[in-house]
Amino acid sequence: MISVLSYGRLVARAVLGGLVQTDSRDYSLVTARCGFGKDFRKGILKKGMCYGDDACFITKHKSADVLGVADGVGGWRDYGVDPSQFSITLMKTCERLVREGRFTPCNPVGILTTSYYELLQNKVPLLGSSTACIVVLDRRSHRLHTANLGDSGFLVVRGGEVVHRSDEQQHYFNTPFQLSIPPPEAEGAVLRDSPDAADQSSFDVQLGDIILTATDGLFDNMPDYMILQELKKLKNSNYESIQQTARSIAEQAHELAYDPNYMSPFAQFACDNGLNVRGGKPDDITVLLSIVAEYTD
Repeated sequence: MISVLSYGRLVARAVLGGLVQTDSRDYSLVTARCGFGKDFRKGILKKGMCYGDDACFITKHKSADVLGVADGVGGWRDYGVDPSQFSITLMKTCERLVREGRFTPCNPVGILTTSYYELLQNKVPLLGSSTACIVVLDRRSHRLHTANLGDSGFLVVRGGEVVHRSDEQQHYFNTPFQLSIPPPEAEGAVLRDSPDAADQSSFDVQLGDIILTATDGLFDNMPDYMILQELKKLKNSNYESIQQTARSIAEQAHELAYDPNYMSPFAQFACDNGLNVRGGKPDDITVLLSIVAEYTD
């Protein structure tokens, strides 16, 4: 029979052993980006963190690493509105809020909400609409917090498999959820979703996990198995290696987008909705590729 005192010592050792095994290190994201605007082949390029009507940001604060992508809705061009201005301004505002510390890591939808309402309060209305995906890594808790509105999104890859991903949000075929600011005369006639409608998730990450965040230009042209094949080329968390892999993924998606004989994920989805479609989907493509690494100042 074991004495009460001896049992207490065994329990204490077990508890202490568990504490020793807990990873007390801070984590961070090593992130590289690459992309192509749909007009890239025409020689039309834009400067900064944007590719065509897509926009993105990568930033950090003392408690978290934060990144995001947005895809401006191209239909606004028919009304004389540059779709990229909405997505670019939305992402720049999100980045500024993070840099100023005006966010809570576990609430990425709060970043999206505050940014959107700042746009609404502009004296000169910024017309347009955009999808958006925000990803936040809380360095101390090792938790990934996400908010995704529309058909941009992210994958978390571990051991060569997708272990977590965003859910795509569509009103109907090829019509994603979106943040919008319509002109007064179009109020009620334009799709306009609330930031609170974003799909939110939290997920524990591990060192070496790969996080791929992208606009629909990637996911509409590359199925998971192709993405995973490219990610196998990523051997370490060195920035140059991540950058090379991000470029390889973006380039392959860009090539497939213009292949008329390729049965792309977009074409398959169209067929599932009763449309006779084949080929890739020419679109703007933005890829942010991150690896979870130990935080260093």
